Amino acid sequence: MSDRSDRPKRTRPVAVGEALQGYLARTGLARRVGQAQVIPEWPRLVGAQIAAVATPESITPDGVLFVRVATSSWMNELQLMTPDIMARVNAGRGAGRIATIRWLLSR
Repeated sequence: MSDRSDRPKRTRPVAVGEALQGYLARTGLARRVGQAQVIPEWPRLVGAQIAAVATPESITPDGVLFVRVATSSWMNELQLMTPDIMARVNAGRGAGRIATIRWLLSR
């Protein structure tokens, strides 16, 4: 006779989204995914005028967002607006907050 103790225990089916969310939380990747969402959401977060002249490039694991800016005058303006932009970017964002923005002049 076969011993049933070596069989895996049956559990309820889990939705793919729920399983993925659990995996991301266990591995610590949920924060990085939250940070990465800033890039596709950028136009909505900052508005069309800023999005037309400033493009997010990358985010470091410690939350530094690098944004490429079209001109030096826009870069100066955006540096002055950084606190407001940071507040918009981080609003409602539990995991995956951005710590700071580094503005980079386009070449």
